[in-house]
Amino acid sequence: MRFSFSAFRRPLITLSFAALLTACGGLTVEDDYPQTDTTASEESGSIFDLFRRDDGAEVSTAAQTSAPAAPRGLGVNALLWQASLDTLSFMPLASADPLGGVIITEWYNDPAATNERVKINLVISGRDLRADALRVSVFRETNRRGQWVATAASARAARQMENIILTRARDLAVARRAAQ
Repeated sequence: MRFSFSAFRRPLITLSFAALLTACGGLTVEDDYPQTDTTASEESGSIFDLFRRDDGAEVSTAAQTSAPAAPRGLGVNALLWQASLDTLSFMPLASADPLGGVIITEWYNDPAATNERVKINLVISGRDLRADALRVSVFRETNRRGQWVATAASARAARQMENIILTRARDLAVARRAAQ
């Protein structure tokens, strides 16, 4: 009797494919980012007004400044990283990756406005202290009848958060130069 591999090739490929699918079957992927609902617009006098309104007013961006290279082990500008952590210190962090320059906050509820919450994703790209090296995304949800519903956060809120971080980074750079 002669052994033929070709007779076993098809069942072997099928079995391998089935094993691969079975191994991947336990993976779950969660899409935690809200879809924006642009129909809702609410007014209250809370800290979240920054994240809510977009009246078209332009906010100036900070001037580009050279900064010392990031310390070893830090993949992004050290001043931007520190300024970002300082600025977001009032929010609980879900993730902070200093090599990739990504900071993701948990949902934050302001005690004065319990029916709304915000989440911020921040990306620092590069080792230079530059305005275009920082990207902030703001997500907002409001509580409607016990359900958190995605609500549009203004683009102005992200720009203002970027400007606050860039101003803090500039202040850190000035303080560093003064100390030398």
